[in-house]
Amino acid sequence: MSPTMRLVEGSGGNAVLTLAGPLDVRTAASVRRDLAQRLAGVRLASLDVDVSGLERGDMSGMAILYELVQGRFTPGVTARLIGLRPELQKILAPFCNKPPSTEGEPPPLTLPEAVGATTIDLLHHAREHVAFVGAIGQAFGAVARRPLAMRWSEVSRIFDRAGADALPIVSLVSFLTGLIIAFEAAQSLAAFGAQIYIANTIGLVMVRELGPIMTAVVLAGRSGSAFAAELGTMKVNEELDALETMGLDPVRFLVIQRVLAGTMLTPVLTVYAMAVGVLGGAIVMLGIGFTPALIWQQLVGALRVPDLFVGLTKGVLFGAAVASIGCQRGMETAQGPEAVGVSTTRAVVAGILSIVLIDALFAVLTYLLHV
Repeated sequence: MSPTMRLVEGSGGNAVLTLAGPLDVRTAASVRRDLAQRLAGVRLASLDVDVSGLERGDMSGMAILYELVQGRFTPGVTARLIGLRPELQKILAPFCNKPPSTEGEPPPLTLPEAVGATTIDLLHHAREHVAFVGAIGQAFGAVARRPLAMRWSEVSRIFDRAGADALPIVSLVSFLTGLIIAFEAAQSLAAFGAQIYIANTIGLVMVRELGPIMTAVVLAGRSGSAFAAELGTMKVNEELDALETMGLDPVRFLVIQRVLAGTMLTPVLTVYAMAVGVLGGAIVMLGIGFTPALIWQQLVGALRVPDLFVGLTKGVLFGAAVASIGCQRGMETAQGPEAVGVSTTRAVVAGILSIVLIDALFAVLTYLLHV
């Protein structure tokens, strides 16, 4: 993974350069080239370099920091390093007659600068996700040419652990959701003497919306976080680096199995959640006094094949999004005792956000297409 670089110019010629990610022999050449391009022709009075986000470094990377401190990229202006880790200071020390200044905090950004920096970060994360999805696509293309290269036993294990083991919580959430919707609809429809339409309401809501959404949210909190924690722990323990050293692609060896299992199991769990949710609503209608035959007749009349198709399509996309985001956050885990927890939290938050965005897109498309 290449390091990220952001230059924010403030008032009076003051600027803050942020470096994050790995800065070692594999990335040093590209970082030096990018620094020369970004700082060329920039008129500065002072330059602070925030290196608190550097994950790792070696002599090649620290040589670039030394050149920044000495003003090689900004003639006449020496840089000040901020937040350099102690282990990296030890590598940098032999370059300098005296240790570089690493104290202090970068100057606060103005509101426009903060908005711009946040926007750049969002665009960077979007680009990284697109690149990760492209790597997954390439891995699936290679597996399509050689199906035996896929670790099918791993797919089966993940399908069982993330799918079959999730049935109890999916059952409980879906059943209670159907129960709640039926009770709430009963109060409103009773004023019009139309309680029979509780069946129509619960059928459409569970099949088109809440069945896929509740299943995906449960998987985001349960399986997406597990994927991020597993791969994050491997990253911290340098197991992913060991795979690369042995000539194995971590995406092809670890990621595509989880993405395939998540994409396959989510529609199956979605259908199950739909049925359990409708069952919860039907129990409420039975308690009100409706017969099973009448409830079934209303459900059959209200639901169409396109409704089921919309729900299943959402399940497929939700599963692919949750699994891929969980794996990506795990692969991006930094070093440190809190890194795995941070990656797990980011996986859950990003997974739920992607579910909402995909569902909103479906709402617009189904309205425009009259589906």
